[in-house]
Amino acid sequence: EVDFVESGGGSVEAGGSLRLSCTASGYTFSSGCMAWFRQAPGKEREGVARMAIPGTIRYADSVKGRFIISKDNAKNTLYLQMDNLKPEDSARYYCAAEPAGGRCYLWPLEAGTFQYWGQGTQVTVSS
Repeated sequence: EVDFVESGGGSVEAGGSLRLSCTASGYTFSSGCMAWFRQAPGKEREGVARMAIPGTIRYADSVKGRFIISKDNAKNTLYLQMDNLKPEDSARYYCAAEPAGGRCYLWPLEAGTFQYWGQGTQVTVSS
């Protein structure tokens, strides 16, 4: 059984930093795509960052230069380092993975192309 557990969310002031973690069980971040999405109330889920294997890392324009996606193979954990946070970054953040590749390589990301999801972690940025 595949399970993703996110952590690291919280409340910070604008300009602050958070690091989100997504630890997987029953799954290895070794192929296909792994990504972070976010969803604010009343808005669609949007792709924030994607790591593709083989392939490249891509970021949404709104977070480019502020967020970094990475992974630790030994810990089987995906990370999202978020710096210089802004109030518009407030949302519930989800990690997702698609082992088969395919449409997950396209940009912008489509949530429907990812098979596995975590439960999300809330990020709130105050001004």
